[in-house]
Amino acid sequence: MDELAKEFDDCREIFTALGDENRQQIIMTLLGTFGGMRVGEVTQHTHLSRPAVSHHLKILKDAGIVKVIKRGTMNFYYTNDKNELWGRFTLLVAHLNELIAELGAQSEKGVALPCQDE
Repeated sequence: MDELAKEFDDCREIFTALGDENRQQIIMTLLGTFGGMRVGEVTQHTHLSRPAVSHHLKILKDAGIVKVIKRGTMNFYYTNDKNELWGRFTLLVAHLNELIAELGAQSEKGVALPCQDE
């Protein structure tokens, strides 16, 4: 359980970033493009204002989910495919899946599950 707690801690930033419906919408918008999008373009594809898009993009960028490339005075945002955070997130989900399956199998066999309070 200590290892699982550490994995959750390592993924806290990505959970926070992905936990917002508006940021999920922005990610989906960016995934549908090649070469990135400017803030105004993202705004056109969402129900969000330009300042709101900028705010959410900053959170996604700080979490490492989105990157920005500057071309002259223009900034283009795109999803970061080189982020090791995705690997940690995938590992956490795999460990959770294994643990839940193991607990489910024990429960079906009638094995008493350990209580955290004891």
